[in-house]
Amino acid sequence: MRHIYKQEIRWADIDSFGHVNNATYLTYVQEARVDFHWYAPKARGEKAFLMDMVVARTEVDYIEPLKKPHIFVDVAVWVSRIGNSSFTLSYEISYDGKLYARASSVQVAVSMENERSRPLSDQERAFLTKHLEIPK
Repeated sequence: MRHIYKQEIRWADIDSFGHVNNATYLTYVQEARVDFHWYAPKARGEKAFLMDMVVARTEVDYIEPLKKPHIFVDVAVWVSRIGNSSFTLSYEISYDGKLYARASSVQVAVSMENERSRPLSDQERAFLTKHLEIPK
């Protein structure tokens, strides 16, 4: 099950070439990720998960430049891999049915006491499994 986050392209996101700056895509992905695991569950009256995590890796494939400020793009988020202490989220950024970028991020669960990786809890694993979509 994919989570869709609506992200506004702000005037400040546009660079001197007239398109969204490459680094800004990581901000869009971060906003969608936080909405996915914190704000959306809280809005549904559910417990927020995945707070004790660090981002270990991100990658972005830029498909087509985004050149339209003041629109809302769709940032789709889903789980593409669940490991013992880490998981991968996949993202697609699109507007009006057209794909502009794909991204992925690897998150690692950490213990706040010792700042080391830890196994995912059963509750975290259950939440992630609800959103798991195996790549084809």
